[in-house]
Amino acid sequence: MKWLLGILINAVLFVAISGYFSGLYIDSFLSAVIASVVLSVLNILVRPLLIIFTLPITFVTLGFFLFVINAVTLLLTDGIMGSAFEISGFGMALFIAVIMAIVNLVLQMTVFQKHSA
Repeated sequence: MKWLLGILINAVLFVAISGYFSGLYIDSFLSAVIASVVLSVLNILVRPLLIIFTLPITFVTLGFFLFVINAVTLLLTDGIMGSAFEISGFGMALFIAVIMAIVNLVLQMTVFQKHSA
């Protein structure tokens, strides 16, 4: 249930970001949900490998390189989704990764923390 809620939150976040910034284009809310599922699968399969391969640089940058890894997974999602989900470039992907991390952190600290206690 928590995974499905995370998918929907990320889809809403994609739509909100695309409404405010021209660097992200989404065809429809369904495309945002599908992109969120694709991103979730990439985070399960590809992200751990990227983290292991880039562990030294992640350590040196005190973990900030994880934002770059998140941006890369967003760009992979863009490549898989085709024209239904478009990110204008790496800078925009990095910006989206930072926004998503902040929003997910706030949600983890507020919404999900209250339900697990």
